Amino acid sequence: MDIILLGAPGAGKGTQAEKLSHAFGVRHIASGDLFQKAFEDQTELGLKARMYVDLGELVPDEMTIPMALRHIEEPESAGGVVLDGFPRTLSQALALDAELQQLNRQIDLIFYLKVARGELMRRIAGRVFCRAHSHIYNVELQPPKVPGVCDLDGSMLYQRSDDTGEAVRKRLVVFFYAADQVLDHYKKQNKLREVDGNLSIAEVQALITGEINAYTGKS
Repeated sequence: MDIILLGAPGAGKGTQAEKLSHAFGVRHIASGDLFQKAFEDQTELGLKARMYVDLGELVPDEMTIPMALRHIEEPESAGGVVLDGFPRTLSQALALDAELQQLNRQIDLIFYLKVARGELMRRIAGRVFCRAHSHIYNVELQPPKVPGVCDLDGSMLYQRSDDTGEAVRKRLVVFFYAADQVLDHYKKQNKLREVDGNLSIAEVQALITGEINAYTGKS
């Protein structure tokens, strides 16, 4: 099964993607994590992408598409993927559809996590990630047991540079501008499901799981 989670920064895509990955045995591919790894490794891609991310802008399609598709082609993705943060533009969606068709696969469902802008700002302000595996916490809403330390792997937690200041506001504007075309693309294919992302993590998870079970015919 191949699933997309779409939502503005702070909507909870990463948290829900991790849960779906474990529940359904599919690989979680997060474009933000891929770029973060490239940043840390100081690769040419990472250095170029960092300029866009720090400004709150989308990394250009010609950089994002090859990176994401390369991971989808890997053997670890053969059993299905849950995509988090990709596709974010219509061009990315079309490239993804073409790639999956070559693999005799298709996007089964896309979940759009709708969250009020004020709530998005509140979530982003407190969001931190672990350095080892990008596990997500929120210092107010979902804090780690030990401040600054990941519960799961003991690595240090950090706040992304694009989660602060003017970059946050710009990221939200950029997201909403591009998202409509992607949503319309999958709505025409009857694959779009809207979920109230203002609900609790457990409630959102239950709604998504229910939609997947209905799609696959499970009770």
